[in-house]
Amino acid sequence: MLMIRNVMTQPVQINSQKLDLTLLLSAICLCLLGYVMITSASIDMAALSHDDAFYQSKRQLMFILFGGVTLWLCLLIPIQKWQSYGPLLLLLVALLLAIVLVPGLGRKVNGSIRWLPIGGFGLQPSELAKLAVVIFIAGYLVRRQTEVRTQISGFLKSLLVLGVFIVLLLLEPDFGAAVVMMAAVLGMFFLSGMRFVHVIVVLACTLAIAYQTVRLEPYRLQRWLAYLDPWADPFGSGYQLTQAQIAFGRGGWFGEGLGNSIQKLFYLPEAHTDFIFSVLAEELGALGVLVVVALYGIIITRGMLIGQIAERLNRLFASYLAYGLVLLIAIQAFINIGVNLGLLPVKGLTLPFISYGGNSMLACCCSLGILLRIDLENQQQIATDVMSGQSEASLSPDHGKSIENIQQEVCRDG
Repeated sequence: MLMIRNVMTQPVQINSQKLDLTLLLSAICLCLLGYVMITSASIDMAALSHDDAFYQSKRQLMFILFGGVTLWLCLLIPIQKWQSYGPLLLLLVALLLAIVLVPGLGRKVNGSIRWLPIGGFGLQPSELAKLAVVIFIAGYLVRRQTEVRTQISGFLKSLLVLGVFIVLLLLEPDFGAAVVMMAAVLGMFFLSGMRFVHVIVVLACTLAIAYQTVRLEPYRLQRWLAYLDPWADPFGSGYQLTQAQIAFGRGGWFGEGLGNSIQKLFYLPEAHTDFIFSVLAEELGALGVLVVVALYGIIITRGMLIGQIAERLNRLFASYLAYGLVLLIAIQAFINIGVNLGLLPVKGLTLPFISYGGNSMLACCCSLGILLRIDLENQQQIATDVMSGQSEASLSPDHGKSIENIQQEVCRDG
C-alpha cells in the first residue's frame, strides 16, 4: 500500500497513443493463445478430477483478469517507488519463502513445498522472489556501479543476498526458479558493464555449483540421465520427454487441429502447465510454434529496447530493471521450450503468459506493467527536456530527439 499511495507524484499521461502497443498486444496474444490451449489441454482431466470440464479454463480466465488489474497498478507506480521500496520488498518476500518451509503452513504438491494456501488460491513466493531480487539488484547496480564495472567484489557482495534466496528456493525445492533468478542476475551484471573476464569466472563457478547441486540429489541426477537418453526408459524416467517428443512429431507443419491432441488424454503429464507447449505443437503444428516464438521475440526485443533507451537517458535503475525483467521472461521461456523440445532436462517451469497458473500470470503481468511504465517515463523525460527550453549543450546527446529517433539509433548501434 505504501507504493501505491501517491503514485501520481510523477504524473505520466497514460493512453493508447503513448503505450507501447507492440509490446502490450504481443503479450495479450500470448495470453489469449494460452487460454485457448489450456481449455483444450485440460478439458478431459478437469472433467475427471473436478467434475467440470472447464474448471481450469474458468480459473485461468480469472487469473488473466487479475493479471490485467496487476498490470494497471504497476503502470501507475513510478519507477522511483520500486527503487525506494526494493529492500523492503526483498525482506518481505524472504519472509514468505521462510514461512512456506514451516511445517503445516506450506502446501506440498508433487514433492515440493512451494505454496501458501490462501482461501482457494495458492500463493507461490518463488514467483515474487524472482521479481524482488531483480528490483533489488537493479538498485544495487546503481549504488555500486563503479565497483561492479572494475572489480569482481562488486558481484561477490551481492551474493550475500542472492545466497539467502538460493538456499531458500533449494529447500522447497525449486531448482528451476533458482536457475532463472541467477541467470537473470548474471545477465543484469553483464549488461551493466561488468568485465567479461569477471563474467566468465562467475559463470564457471555458478556452473560448478549447479553441477554439484544436481549430482547430490538423486532425482535431479535421474532427470539429467533421462535427458541424455529418454528412450532408454520411455515408461520411467524418460516418460515426460518421450511423450512430449511424440506430441511434436504428431503435429507436423500444421498440426492435428485445435482440440485433436491425443497426448493430452492422460499420456502427457502436466499437459496444461509445464508441457502446454507440446500440446500446442501437436494441435497447431510448427506454424503455431513459430508464432509463439515470434511473439516472445517481439516482447524481448521491445523490452531490451526500452532498457537501452532508459540507459541513454541516464535512467540507470529503470534501465537495469528493464533488462532484468526481460531476462526473467526470456530465460524462463527458453528453458520451458527447450524442455518441451527435449533440448534441456525436465524442469518444472511454466511458459510465461501461456501456462496455467495464477502466480506465473500475475508475475508476468507485473513485469509487463513495469516495462510499460519505464517506456512512458522515457517518453516523458524526452518531452520534458524538449519543452523546458534547455540549451543543447546542457543535454545529453539523446535529449531533444524524439523517442522514435532514439529507438532507431539504439537498433542501429546493435
